[in-house]
Amino acid sequence: MALGLALGVVVVESGGTTTKLGIAPAAASATPAAASATPAAASATPAATQNASNNADCELIVPARPLTATGLATPYQLTGPGGQDPAASGCTQANPNLRAFVQATILDPATGRLWVYEPLVETNGGTLAGTNGGTLAGTNGGTLAGAKCVNGLGDSLFGQVAYCNSVPFYAAASRAIQAGRLRIPKTGRSPLTGQPCPTTRSFQLVDQDPSDDVTTRYLLTASGQTAQDSAANTALLPGAGAIEGGQTSGDNTLLDTFILPALGCRAFTAPDLSNAGRPGTSQTLDELSAAASQRAPIALVPENDPMTTVNGQADRPKTNLYRLGVGQPLVTGVSNEPFGDSRAGGQQADTPANFCADMLNVQTAFIAADTERFSARPSPVPATGSNLFTFLAARLSASFTNLGCQAFGLHNTVSVTLNAQGEAVAAAVSLVPQAPTQPQTPTQSQGQDMQATPTPSTIIPTTVPSPWLPWTPWGDYGDPGY
Repeated sequence: MALGLALGVVVVESGGTTTKLGIAPAAASATPAAASATPAAASATPAATQNASNNADCELIVPARPLTATGLATPYQLTGPGGQDPAASGCTQANPNLRAFVQATILDPATGRLWVYEPLVETNGGTLAGTNGGTLAGTNGGTLAGAKCVNGLGDSLFGQVAYCNSVPFYAAASRAIQAGRLRIPKTGRSPLTGQPCPTTRSFQLVDQDPSDDVTTRYLLTASGQTAQDSAANTALLPGAGAIEGGQTSGDNTLLDTFILPALGCRAFTAPDLSNAGRPGTSQTLDELSAAASQRAPIALVPENDPMTTVNGQADRPKTNLYRLGVGQPLVTGVSNEPFGDSRAGGQQADTPANFCADMLNVQTAFIAADTERFSARPSPVPATGSNLFTFLAARLSASFTNLGCQAFGLHNTVSVTLNAQGEAVAAAVSLVPQAPTQPQTPTQSQGQDMQATPTPSTIIPTTVPSPWLPWTPWGDYGDPGY
């Protein structure tokens, strides 16, 4: 089997949480947690967790051999930075600002079959509230290096997202697609609007940090314990509530749970082995779907994404590392045009300025055209917007600011009205098309931050072969070294 494992930490939209991956001790047990535990045995109460509101750093302890079946079935441990107590640091699953979520997508290269699985994250030192379900088949794993885990460039971390084994996964997926064993269904058109259904690479959807969450859902008990969100655990824990990885407006959950249903479209799913094989979504499935169906303009992770900058400056190697984790083509050459695929005809140069312009022009028109439909839908984050329309408007306005789009001579197309609690309750938009008038490419980081310099074992491809394959944009060179 080939496995792609995406790790993510959920933070509020304005937060700056940094998550480091920690290695499980060599003597740590790697047996699946299949026995239920009493909900009363919690490691920390939610009240204690909420008291540590100033902390923005957590550590996620990865189990031994995380890509094996046993490793996937072993809970990850969320704990405070530098050995701090989870309750004292706020790094508990009961804290809505610092929760962690893990998701795996599994491919059998021989048949092209796909599955998803949601390894459990529990507060360090706690016990399980339910059971870990599913029958898994895995590969040989190892340490973080052995599992090809990446959470940034050197000590300059992405922040809320990390990934493991994504590069080999997308390479295996590419081979299976070329051989006709893996078929990615087309997204099709909305039966309500007649327009193409959006993807995670659509400018109708993206924000300041595209492809930045997993669609994992857990159950959380009143005492702060977690369990996989399965029918069995729901019956076992009738008082538990659902928490999910994208509940703070991540692109993947926004697309799969809110946008596509509102348009009558369907997300690409695979059997969820942690929930008795019921259809499940994942970040990786979203990216495969986007690579197969998205037409120009194609939204790729920009160099001014706050998660890929170093000391506030654009950094191409770090941006490319992030793109590798979600199977996107790399930023290449002085023209920043990685589009060797003829389907991307008409795509503007892949620059931060053009990302901003396309986001403003395409997304503003999208939410304006569907104002009535989205206004009748619930908000993903009520504290941000009163409904789906006002949420999307507030999100677009915030992305304009966070990406520094004004530096390219562009203007915010959204004006939101806030209530006393800071929630957007109304919005007005401008549909006047814009084009950048300032330099297309921001100042590149030249490596002054020595901590962010790639190690010799880190190989970042610099050329894109032709024809370009969206899921393996640099070609299949085996293990690229991380």
